[in-house]
Parts: sequence; C-alpha cells; structure tokens
Amino acid sequence: MDTTKVEVPINQDLQANDEYMRNLYKNCDDIKIRHFQFGSDYKQEALVVHCDSLVQEEKSNLLHQVLKDMPDFEAALSLAVSVQQIKVFFENKGVSSRPVMLLKNYNELNANIVNGHIVLLFDKWDLALSFDASSVEKRSVAEPQNEVVVVGPREGTIENLQKNLGLIRSRLKTPDLKFIFKQTDSKSNTKFVYGYLDGTVKKEMLEEFESRINKIKNEEILETTYIAELIEESSVTPFPQYRFTERPDVASASLLEGKIIILMEGTGTIVICPGLFNEFFQSASDYYQRSVFSSIIRMVRFVGFILSLALPSIYIALTTFHSELIPTVLLIALLDTREGIPFPAIIEALIMLFFFELLQEAGVRLPKPIGSTVSIVGALIIGEASINAGLASPIMIVVIGLTGIASFSIPYYDFGFAARLLRIPLMFLAAIMGGFGLFLGFILIFLHLSKLHVLKEPYLGTFTLNSTSLLKDGFFRLSLKKLLKHRSSGKGV
Repeated sequence: MDTTKVEVPINQDLQANDEYMRNLYKNCDDIKIRHFQFGSDYKQEALVVHCDSLVQEEKSNLLHQVLKDMPDFEAALSLAVSVQQIKVFFENKGVSSRPVMLLKNYNELNANIVNGHIVLLFDKWDLALSFDASSVEKRSVAEPQNEVVVVGPREGTIENLQKNLGLIRSRLKTPDLKFIFKQTDSKSNTKFVYGYLDGTVKKEMLEEFESRINKIKNEEILETTYIAELIEESSVTPFPQYRFTERPDVASASLLEGKIIILMEGTGTIVICPGLFNEFFQSASDYYQRSVFSSIIRMVRFVGFILSLALPSIYIALTTFHSELIPTVLLIALLDTREGIPFPAIIEALIMLFFFELLQEAGVRLPKPIGSTVSIVGALIIGEASINAGLASPIMIVVIGLTGIASFSIPYYDFGFAARLLRIPLMFLAAIMGGFGLFLGFILIFLHLSKLHVLKEPYLGTFTLNSTSLLKDGFFRLSLKKLLKHRSSGKGV
C-alpha cells in the first residue's frame, strides 16, 4: 500500500511536525524549514515551510501579512497575539489580504509546498495556513514558433495554464464553455484540464473521452502529448488521432466545432480531440482568407500528400514494370540517365530517401542559424556527389526532392510523418508487383482508415454518404457567409 496516499492529519505538536517535514524533505536543500517566535515575550512558536526555488523571495515571510487581518491591528503589528487567537480567527473568519487555505492533512500540506505555496504551522493547532506565493519564471505570450501565422492573431500559448485558459475564455465569452480540472496520483502530481462547449460537443463523444481520461491516475505525465497517447484508439496506426496546436484561436474554433481540448500546466501544447482525416489538411489561416484561395490551397495540400506518399512508388513501378506507359522520348532520357547505375530503382530510391531524412533531422536538431544552411547545402552537395559517383540518377534526385517538398505542404508535422512511414512499404509493393502492388497498398490503407475510429467518430467521417461537411468545410471551403450560417444552425461542420 502506498502510504503517501493515506490522509494523515496534521499533528498538534509543532516539534513532531518539524521532524516529519525534515525527514520527508531530507537532502532537499531548496525546501526551507525554519522556526520563529511571536506574541508576548515571544513565547508563541510557529513553523514556516516553503520551496525557495518556487516562491517569490520578497514574500517568503507572511507572518506580518497574516496578522494584519486580526481584529486588534495594533496587537497584530506588535506580534502581541496568541496561537489561540489566530486559531479562532482563521477557522471562523478567514483572511482578506491574500487568498488562504486551511490544510487538514499532510498530503494537502506537501502538495501545496511543491506547488509554490508558503505553509505556516502553529504549535497546538492541527491545521496549517497555506498562501500561494508561486513565482516561477514564465515566458510571455508571443507568436507560436511551430505554426507560422500568415494572417490572423499572433498570440501563442505559453507554459502557464491559467493564462492559456484566459486566452481561450477571452474568445468564447459564454457559460457554455466548461473546463474540468484533473490531477494524477503520481510523483509528478500532474494537473491538467479538459474543456468543451456544452450543447455543441456530442454527448457520446464526451462520455467516451471522460471514460478514458478517468483511467489516467498513476501515470507520470509531463506533457499533453502523453495524455493523447494514453487515450488514443490505436497505438499501431501511423495516422495521428489528435491534433496539436499552440494557437488559442485554433483551440477556440475547434471548440465551436464540437471538439474537446486538453491543456496542462508547464506546456503550451493544446490537444484537440478528435482529429479526423480531412482536418489535417486545414489551417487556421484558411478562415482568414477568401474562400476560393483557401479551397485551392487545400487541394494543393491534398495533392502534396499523395505525392509525398506515392511518388517514389509510381516512379519505381513505371521504370520497372510499366515502361510502355512512359512516352518514348522521356523513356530514352530516363534510360540514358540510369546508364551505369549499379542498383535497381528500389535500392536507389531507399538510399536517397535515407540521405534526405538524415539531412532533414539534422536541420531540425541543429541550432537555427546553421540548421537550414546545413540541410540545403548538404542536399546540394550529396545530390551532386551521388550523381558524379554513379550512385543515383538525376531523375531519382528530382523524384526524392519533390517527395520531400510535397511532405512539407501538410500543415501538421505528425500527419506528414505518416506519409513518410507508409511510402516505404508502398515502394516495396511497387518493386515486387508494379502498379498492381501500388493499387493493393492504397486499398489496404483505405481499409485501415475506414476501420479506424476516434472517440466513436469515424476517422473518414467526412467521406461518408450522409456527410455534407466535405463540400462545406472539407477539401473545399464555402464563403464565410454560408459557413457561419451553417455553423450557427447547430449542425456543426
């Protein structure tokens, strides 16, 4: 049995409390435990405990602040007050100068200390006073780094949960916006919150989400992506089942569409549940531009996804099995460029893809000033060297380059990763069976997507026969006049 979960009442003996705290926080040099005396002839004794790395330095001693609320103000300032007077006052009146909590057991006491509170314990009193004095440095609200804003708000979420909730609440000023706080029973004591728009979210979806989220109890969670993986439908599919954003306007729009969002203290990443197939081709800036332009851009993204997924496979199938489908002039040019290449098309493509993925990862991990330079220069040098060394043909360099560029057209990185992962088995199918193998691979992917559900919602929900969302706000976007009217009717998207 885990004794840390047993609610042990606070001892009235101050010396016993002191021994308990010092044993519990042994070798924790940032936890400050100190005694002080007050009252007539300084015979009254108290204990203050706080985490020095979490608490504002100038507010580390709140005794005077506490006593200012006592009825006898002059006595309070002169510290001529007893523990009994403090006990009676706080148990009946509370405090007005600062928010204060009365703690009854050691679990509450320890939880408040590690969350940046100052805890005061008095001799012969089985309760403790806790004041919120947290002062962990946080970055200010700024433009999100991972979601480039072309048109629209430039506010991004930060690592402060309350500020993130405020950014969303300021956009949806309605009591229908519900936020439910949860906390795990783990060593990290992770506090997270999920939100939804009452009357907009589907009841079945919300019930399924809550049944899964309530199973998270003892897990050590440090980021919202942990939660997304714990509640996802399938852990073997390469397709992401939830979207991630650092933009409050995207989270607010998702709530209006009937989605559920998850936020957590210490991270700016918001999880949007569920994430359906066509939503990964949409961007927040689509709604800040004209509908015709947004629709064209969405179609370009979809074509980019297909090219990223299948372009190397199409090249391998055509050059290996179906050369009669290639125009004669182009075929002669291809044969001329492949002359002297010692590898079949599949091996050549795998080598070039490996080099491209290696350069892409290097560009991401390196510092920004040199990351882009290394990836661009590296691609040029390796491509040119591979052609001169006879390891790859110029047409293969073009195919792999177009494949990589097409993968960057997808707004969500994790969805683009699904295309990067699936293109390998498609290449092998194309190398073994040609066009038939490529067609078989697409059929298997479609069957997998048809079977996949997220929070009881079909992953390809917008492709069903009774769905009109694909025509209204799917791969195309209606004008805002029609789209907002459609949403206000309560039908959702």
